[in-house]
Amino acid sequence: MKNFTEFFLMDTDDVKRYAVEVLHKFEPDEETECVEIGDGNINYVFKIKSLRDGHSLVVKQADKHLRSSGRPLDTYRNKIEAKILQLQGELAPGYVPQVFHYDETMCALSMEDISAYKNLRTELMENRVYPHLSENLSTFMADTLLPTTDLVMNSADKKKNVKFFVNPELCDITEDLVLSEPYLSVPYNERNKNIITEGNEKFVEEYLYNDMELHTEVAKLRDRFMNCAQSLIHGDLHSGSVFANAEGIKVIDPEFAFYGPMGYDIGNVIGNLFFSLVNKLYTMPEQKEAIQALEKIIADTCDMTREKIEKKYDEQVTFQLYKTDGFKKFYIDCIMADSFGYAGTEIIRRTVGDSKVMEVSSVKDLSLRIPMERCLVKLGIALIKQRESIKCGRETIETLHNILYGI
Repeated sequence: MKNFTEFFLMDTDDVKRYAVEVLHKFEPDEETECVEIGDGNINYVFKIKSLRDGHSLVVKQADKHLRSSGRPLDTYRNKIEAKILQLQGELAPGYVPQVFHYDETMCALSMEDISAYKNLRTELMENRVYPHLSENLSTFMADTLLPTTDLVMNSADKKKNVKFFVNPELCDITEDLVLSEPYLSVPYNERNKNIITEGNEKFVEEYLYNDMELHTEVAKLRDRFMNCAQSLIHGDLHSGSVFANAEGIKVIDPEFAFYGPMGYDIGNVIGNLFFSLVNKLYTMPEQKEAIQALEKIIADTCDMTREKIEKKYDEQVTFQLYKTDGFKKFYIDCIMADSFGYAGTEIIRRTVGDSKVMEVSSVKDLSLRIPMERCLVKLGIALIKQRESIKCGRETIETLHNILYGI
């Protein structure tokens, strides 16, 4: 029987022992059940539960290789995830799972079980559009993003954070899969795996591969992602990493965290909400109440995030030069422009890249999927090109309507 003094990939029986011998969360004679609940490509996630009183926890172990290809991965990402969850738990109490333990040897993070919450992507697909989403999403982002900038933090402490949260492998994935490959017809590395729906090849070539104006704007966003160490961002804040119920939300899986532009997180949230909206418009147009609710949530999330960042700015920024009205407006305008731009890159990469979302991949009828994908690509392009002129959340919805109705 293996002990836990040297790394190995655990199975469910190992996790049961681990929870007793290392975590001390269960008694040695306590009957428990353990199941793997992860569906990702780089980690193994287990839920262990007592059959005596029902108390439970989650153990997330980082694999040293990508499951799909066997590509080596640095398990340091798991340490980053533990650290950022602890920090976010302090900045936005109740919005992330509580961390119980991080084990550097086993590359295992043990934390609160959030089974009372459900995957937001799935909930939205099933037309459970919670009215509190804008309020909670905007609060989480405002509370975790601005306070980790050097507008608020001590400069030396912020630089230490930047160093700790260097995350080159996962940043490299984003730089390729999100901010390069969807726009390039010829693979520039072995991982270029754009997956174009049959019938959309010429459309993608015209709108993505051959649009030099678009390439210029994406290059600007890519450069900003790589070089703007603005704030500690989640790095992969899509609707699959947000869990929700009628009471609120929990944000999970920040293993892509690093110091980057605040708008990348905000844009990922906005972009993924649009997937649910566009899917409904094409596949269930009769769900008018859910469609209207989603439109309002998208617009409100944009506007409330800005408003809350502005309020937090007034409360927490103290340096005299930064407190001028002109600089504050410049700074927050840049955040929102980034947000709309990165919403566009997220929409495009999930539509034509190799990492689809269920709102796209579940549509098998090509008479629906082809126009739906074209609408999404056009929306993404518009958000990228118009990111500096969009002034409010409602304008993003109007942009979609203009594409849908040929205005």
